[in-house]
Amino acid sequence: MDKVNVGLIGSQFISTIHAEALKQVPEARVLAVASPTRSHVKAFARQHGIPRWFTDYRQMLAMEDLHMVVLGLPNYLHAKATIAAARAGKHVVCEKPLCMNLAEADRMIESCKKHRVKLMYAEELCFAPKYVRLKQLADEGALGRVYHIKQSEKHDGPHAKWFWDVERSGGGVTFDMGCHAIEFFRWVLGRPKATSVYAEMDTYVHRGRTKGDDNAIILVNFEGGATCMAEESWAKKGGMDDRAEVYGSEGVAYASLLMGNSILTYSDRGYGYAVEKAGPTQGWSFTIYEELWNYGFPQEMAHFVDCVRGNKKPAVTGEDGRAVLEIVFAAYASAGRGRRVSLPFRTRAKKPIDLYLRST
Repeated sequence: MDKVNVGLIGSQFISTIHAEALKQVPEARVLAVASPTRSHVKAFARQHGIPRWFTDYRQMLAMEDLHMVVLGLPNYLHAKATIAAARAGKHVVCEKPLCMNLAEADRMIESCKKHRVKLMYAEELCFAPKYVRLKQLADEGALGRVYHIKQSEKHDGPHAKWFWDVERSGGGVTFDMGCHAIEFFRWVLGRPKATSVYAEMDTYVHRGRTKGDDNAIILVNFEGGATCMAEESWAKKGGMDDRAEVYGSEGVAYASLLMGNSILTYSDRGYGYAVEKAGPTQGWSFTIYEELWNYGFPQEMAHFVDCVRGNKKPAVTGEDGRAVLEIVFAAYASAGRGRRVSLPFRTRAKKPIDLYLRST
């Protein structure tokens, strides 16, 4: 296979990132994009030089020369689109979180296996250059035995309205950004099994906009003895903050994903956004450059394209996405019950936030 022909499902914020990232992958060619609003998808295709556009992704899936699709849809649509793509014989890159619940995750994984296509889970932190080097330090033994990891992602709220609607999103900041931290922990540690979760969460700033949590602290214990802590917020003013800390018996390493790669800026007027729409830019701010590269999006897409071209196993799979989902559900159950929850965790809840709201 010379090039992997890609279709984008979605034409909003995250699909813009996917389109820009794929432009940096020589082995990829974006042939089509699908999104329900005709004027928007047409403009998106023109802006990114994509030859074909559709208002129904099922029509795009009928293209015989399409090899892979990248999902940039609201969470509640992930399972349906993945299963449709698998039936059409297309490999799938699914944005986080994998889907709304564990039953959907199982159907997605089963369908992709049945139709012999890859289900790849788009966790970009596993490809962010600074975090890749952080993991290398741990793997090299430079820090000794790793016993504690922290990861935090904080800003003042999501960029699209559907995130605030728990019926479409499934939860709040824990579901939206806690899934990043959980897979980051699993990845750095070599993906051991999680044994228990304790979480505290609440809605401090955005009660008028959502029933979901806007600030959360999550503790995850893993086999081997490591304890990991995620700090997630939609309530923090002052722009995006994404950082990690790894503690070992013989050392410690700190990594700020963005602030060490930024330009300290003061502006009365403010300026536009690129990747992260995270707060106003008037006054002092950290101006980010090469955001796609710093976040690992081109590297992520290059890896997934290579997996399709060379029939290789993805570094981050649908099964990884399901494992993250199980821990997220356990975290919402922990916050709702006010106590630690053990894993494995089984639930028939249709979305994570249900386990929290029914107990509060």
